[in-house]
Amino acid sequence: MGIEVAQAILCSRWGAPSDKNLSQDGDVIIGGLFNLYYIPSAVEQSFTEQPHYESCTGLDVEPLKYTHAMVFAVEEINRNSTLLPGVKLGYRILDSCSRYPWALQAALSLVGGDTNSSGDQPVDLLIAAAASITATMLSSILAPLSVPVISYLASSPGLSDRTKFPNFFRTIPSDIYQARAMAQLAIRFHWTWMGAVIVDNVYGQLAIQVFQEEIQGKGICLDFVEAVRRENTESDSRRVALTIQGSTTRVILIFSWYADVKIMFLELAKINVTNRQFLASEAWSTSDDLLQDVAISKVASGVLGVAIRSSTIPGFEKYLRSLNPIYRPDDEFLREFWQNVFGCSPEAKHGTESLQGLQHPFTDTSQLRVAYNVYLAVYAAAHALHSLLSCPDGDRPPGNNSFTCSSPKNIRPKDLLQHLSKVNVTTPQGETFHFQGADIPAKYDLVNWQKKTDGSLKLVLIGRVDEFDLHLNESAIEWSTGTNQVPVSVCSESCPPGTRKASRKGEPLCCFDCIPCAEGEISNKTGSLHCERCPLEFWSNAEQTACVPRQLDFLSFNETLGITLTTAAVSGAAVTTAVFVVFLYYRQTPMVRANNSDLSFLLLLSLKLCFLCSLVFIGRPSVWSCRFQQAAFGISFVLCVSCLLVKTLVVLAVFRSAQPGAGAFIKWFGPGQQRGSVCLFTCIQVIICATWLSLSPPVPRRDLGFQGSKVTLECAMASVVGFSLVLGYIGLLACTCLLLAFLARKLPDNFNEAKLITFSMLIFCAVWVAFVPAYVSSPGKYVVAVEIFAILASSYGLLLCIFVPKCFIILFRPDRNTKKYLMER
Repeated sequence: MGIEVAQAILCSRWGAPSDKNLSQDGDVIIGGLFNLYYIPSAVEQSFTEQPHYESCTGLDVEPLKYTHAMVFAVEEINRNSTLLPGVKLGYRILDSCSRYPWALQAALSLVGGDTNSSGDQPVDLLIAAAASITATMLSSILAPLSVPVISYLASSPGLSDRTKFPNFFRTIPSDIYQARAMAQLAIRFHWTWMGAVIVDNVYGQLAIQVFQEEIQGKGICLDFVEAVRRENTESDSRRVALTIQGSTTRVILIFSWYADVKIMFLELAKINVTNRQFLASEAWSTSDDLLQDVAISKVASGVLGVAIRSSTIPGFEKYLRSLNPIYRPDDEFLREFWQNVFGCSPEAKHGTESLQGLQHPFTDTSQLRVAYNVYLAVYAAAHALHSLLSCPDGDRPPGNNSFTCSSPKNIRPKDLLQHLSKVNVTTPQGETFHFQGADIPAKYDLVNWQKKTDGSLKLVLIGRVDEFDLHLNESAIEWSTGTNQVPVSVCSESCPPGTRKASRKGEPLCCFDCIPCAEGEISNKTGSLHCERCPLEFWSNAEQTACVPRQLDFLSFNETLGITLTTAAVSGAAVTTAVFVVFLYYRQTPMVRANNSDLSFLLLLSLKLCFLCSLVFIGRPSVWSCRFQQAAFGISFVLCVSCLLVKTLVVLAVFRSAQPGAGAFIKWFGPGQQRGSVCLFTCIQVIICATWLSLSPPVPRRDLGFQGSKVTLECAMASVVGFSLVLGYIGLLACTCLLLAFLARKLPDNFNEAKLITFSMLIFCAVWVAFVPAYVSSPGKYVVAVEIFAILASSYGLLLCIFVPKCFIILFRPDRNTKKYLMER
């Protein structure tokens, strides 16, 4: 007695599944599992008692349509004289009611030939699994038996693993491909700032993972990824609605089930969140329950979604409308549907009722999606059987030694599995497809939710996805804004040309500032990450968008600085000429004669040359101007300083000659010796310049080192030594002259020229001491300006200090221009 009770407990079922079925005998039988009935309200299970499932009630119309898609395909194949000729295909269809234990029980009864399910002939292949969990379970359990399972709705990517599920096939693409399709849409419409809502399970997590992999490197960021738990949908949906309300993104991606999406949309409607563009996964993109809800249409208008591809099955609508339980007495599902529609049994009105002209979802074949997947699965099974049974007498096909042939009476599932993996189906509609492992090439519809006049929504086909190709009619899309303009969803507007992106600290990469490119750098594309530096011969334009050739820059006569320096030089030469004329006119007066008139005239001539040589530095440098300007400068100033040095020596010699025994000394400083000395000192500089210019002269050169929009054309010193010798010799003569003039500054005379020479040489030396660091540190053409300024400053210093006091006496104090006044002391 105890053993019997124990066996009863161990073998008892967790509730009884429906015993209704639909079958047709044949030479070869294929099985079908569909969720034909609703699951009743969940009953809280106790962990102290054995679980028990209530019976399912309420026939679901859509799975009933899938069932008859399978029946229609089998009947169509049986009428086909070329596919499975001489072989009648049969079927056995059971209800699994979305319960995993019942699906397993039904599958095993079909594979094992349960006599309670209309006959004991086992099925050779199973078309089953409306859910990935069910498909995983069935494939794992039936794998040791090598029974093929073809699913029409299980899309989990994990089922593609042939090592775990070698007997699994499906006519719906893997979820990986829909995630990739949605990523392509985001890239296509340049949405760089998005949000995501996922169901908190493997489906949602894997989908968002694939989506993020696809958008990586495409400049797209997710502001948030919110998960909705099935056991706490309402509170999670309220939280998600508030997140969407507070986010700046305008495009929301949703990988979830339609029931969860419905609750979330209702929450969004409560807080009046509109103008959000939603991207729908195929799990809810075609849900009639959502489309017909007017409250949801306020927030869900314009949804763009990926849907299971739709197709037509010629003759299927006519077949559905011709169905009548009177003529199909074994179809218990059809009888129940008939009673639900017409409220009575078909016999009550002698079968006069008909589905012809009936507007009902069951007879609507405008968008066959899952039903078409079932249709393809039957054809895949038929082609595999045709390949398996096409060898006469069990021989293998010629030239195809990898296949095993069979007969309808001794089909082995593993042989059918082998042929199924190589199947290449062509449907009566001309569509071809083949299996790639467990999968078929990914094909989807792109759908758009558009408002109808009654406020509800309608589903509009606006494109297709064919593996990795996106075919989209953008003009047919009605966006969430109610217009044909693509919504803009960016955290930061794209940086225009001439700027670059600069990431904001602590924010996603899609949130950035636009920083103008630095001078000499450009960006000629929108959204540049970096600015590119222009080549040396080029510089950026004002907009920093293109590199343009640098302008040639030099100190010219047309610019303000050039005009100023030219005016100063010409004015100095003019003043020097005027002084020369004054001295020439008053050459017989004591003032002119007492100051060695020959050297004074020579000094004025050299000063005039100094002023004029500065003009050689202005203008476009050439080979000859570069050579001439430094030579003219060096020789002119040596001539000038030599005259001052000799004048100083003469002053010292004159006063020294007054001492006893110094009479012979003055003979060495006669007019001839003075002119000879000036000539000697100048010739030395001429030799230095000639040697420098012959060995390594200055040459014109473009200076690219100074970064700017201009290239400086300058005279480059090929030999710094030569220029140093020129300046050094001038400095040597100037320092000697300054020292001697300083010693002679207190000699007795009312008009001691040594004082004037001392002041002039102090100015001269100060100018040229300051010239060296200014010359070295000045950029571009200002190097030339500094040298011209030094020439003019020192020349004006000499002219003013030496000749202005004399001219003042000559012109305005003639009473002092007498020998008595000059010799008074």
